[in-house]
Amino acid sequence: MGKQNLARRVAVPAAAVAMVLGLAACEGGDSESKGEGKAADSVPKAMSRADAGKALNAAYKNTSEAKSAKVKMTMSMPEGTPGGGDMEMSGVMGWDPTVLDMTMSGSALQESDPTAPTSSRVIMDGDVMYVDMGAEAAKETDGRRWMKMDLGDLAEQMEKSGEAGGGEMAKAMTGGLENMNQDPAQQIALLMESPNLKHVGPAKVGGEETQHYKGTLSLKEMLDANTAFDTLPEKDRKELVEAMETSGLEGYQTQLWVNDDDLPVKMDVTMETPEGDVRIVQTFSDYGAAAKVEAPAEKDTLDFMDLLKELEGMGAGA
Repeated sequence: MGKQNLARRVAVPAAAVAMVLGLAACEGGDSESKGEGKAADSVPKAMSRADAGKALNAAYKNTSEAKSAKVKMTMSMPEGTPGGGDMEMSGVMGWDPTVLDMTMSGSALQESDPTAPTSSRVIMDGDVMYVDMGAEAAKETDGRRWMKMDLGDLAEQMEKSGEAGGGEMAKAMTGGLENMNQDPAQQIALLMESPNLKHVGPAKVGGEETQHYKGTLSLKEMLDANTAFDTLPEKDRKELVEAMETSGLEGYQTQLWVNDDDLPVKMDVTMETPEGDVRIVQTFSDYGAAAKVEAPAEKDTLDFMDLLKELEGMGAGA
């Protein structure tokens, strides 16, 4: 297989999780409570923007308090880009604290390595991610089938690289900062900031009665709404904004379906990029489900940073 293939094999599922985390990170806002509201309780066919905001505020509060849920997710990346193709994920995730245990499958897993397994398990505890590389990979790593990635260390290394905005962008995309995680409540908070927030009307999702909302945000509007960026030093914030603008990210389109319990049933988020749209569709159930993870034993893990250093020593580059 080779060490380079090994690195690529783990990078694809890790990048997928980082994309999901980074999406929530970029959507991190903190909306103040502006009054109670039922998201799907005797509502008119189309609410005003103000009433839609109140209804979403109730969903925001309930989702924050739930702290975890079972999730099914589909992510579509433009063909021809690293990790391009479709990927499906299912499992449980928690956002207070940040934990995740999911099984991933799809064409994107084998985009850079046709010999890669058709499915992979990913575990995350705080900033540390573990990716199951499969039994074949374990044959070349003394039985160590789990790749360990400390996203905080990865962000630090990118920052040391000296690339403009590299460090802060890495933190944003990997969820390495304390206030950046996969919390769906933060996605609701961002939708509430959309200047064109709209209540579409009632809809059934998986047989469940819901209310459908949608809205869009340009990159500038997203940055203005994201209070997490306000904590960065002015120089770092400027570099991060420049890096995001250079990446070509144009904006976000968000759709949300909320049930009678003021909890999201489905979320559909599209990021617009020059290479094409990155679309993540999530369905939620069993809010409050146990979201505890157990890290693999150290003897069964291989550190991603150590692998990169080895490749650099071989002249292969990272």
